[in-house]
Parts: sequence; C-alpha cells; structure tokens
Amino acid sequence: MVKAVAVLGNSEGVTGTIYFTQEGDGPTTVTGDVSGLKPGLHGFHVHALGDTTNGCMSTGPHFNPAGKTHGAPEDENRHAGDLGNITVGDDGKASFTVVDKQIPLTGPNSIVGRAVVVHADPDDLGKGGHELSLSTGNAGGRVACALSAFGKCSAPNETLQIKERLTLPSYRKQTDENNIAFYDG
Repeated sequence: MVKAVAVLGNSEGVTGTIYFTQEGDGPTTVTGDVSGLKPGLHGFHVHALGDTTNGCMSTGPHFNPAGKTHGAPEDENRHAGDLGNITVGDDGKASFTVVDKQIPLTGPNSIVGRAVVVHADPDDLGKGGHELSLSTGNAGGRVACALSAFGKCSAPNETLQIKERLTLPSYRKQTDENNIAFYDG
C-alpha cells in the first residue's frame, strides 16, 4: 500500500488534511477534512505542478497527462486531476471521500509531488457553457493548496505520520543576458 498526504493552509484561515491511499494498481482513495471555507460547493483538483513559489497561482493547470478537456470525475473525457467538488457545510467544514483510478501514487502519471488545490467556486464539471468550462470548470480562484508527499506503508492500517513541516528553498526570479527568465535558489 502507498499513502500520500497534503496539508492545506493559507493566510485566510483555510486549513485541512487530505490523505491518498492506493493498493497495488487499484484506484486511489482520497479522504479529507477541510475547514475555513464559505458554505457550498468548491472545485477540487490535482494541478500539474508542485510549485508554490507564488502561492497557489504557480501550481499550473489541472494535471492532464492525456491532453483531454475538463470534465466530471465519472467522465471518460476529463483531466486526470479533475476530482469534482467538495461540499462545505454552514459551519465552513467539509469531510469527503473520492475514489479515482486516474490519480495513481506511483508510476509515470503519479500525482505525488503535484499540488492539490481547493477553488473558491463550484466546478461546473465542463458542462457550464462558460468559456472556461472545458479548461478549468469555471471554478474560480485558488483559495488553498498543498503539495502531496508520500511514504510506503507495509501494514494495511499503518498511518503516515508527518513529523515536521518541510521548508522549501526560496528561489529568486532572474533574467539572463537574452532576457530569458530562470530561478536561482
């Protein structure tokens, strides 16, 4: 069994922990608890990059190794990272479980090291008719994000423990003599 975890947090008080588990080549089960959000539906996606140097904005587009358009989790034609919506109650909290076969924790399309993002608005699942429906689900701004990190677990009920938060190096954007941007850490 392989397990991964993403710990959400932002300056506006959104917090949460999202766990991913996968047995062999089976589907990945995602369970999570998030708090500090406005009540209602919020788009929930795996984004392509694990880069949070500019907050959630630098996590790139939805994870989409097959080059498909945006859709619902049950759709055949969808980004791998399209996990639909989470439902937030009047208390600002959401608890959810998603089982998905397109977000493995190992192999060439692994989501480990990529960002998990909670959006400000509902995901229209590619069916809203808005100009952004087929690319983002018109899910609005990115209100919280975190990188997924993993560990291999030998016992079925073993829990992945986070002993300390990782501090990523900070990088400075610079340009070379040809005005090409690069990051120096």
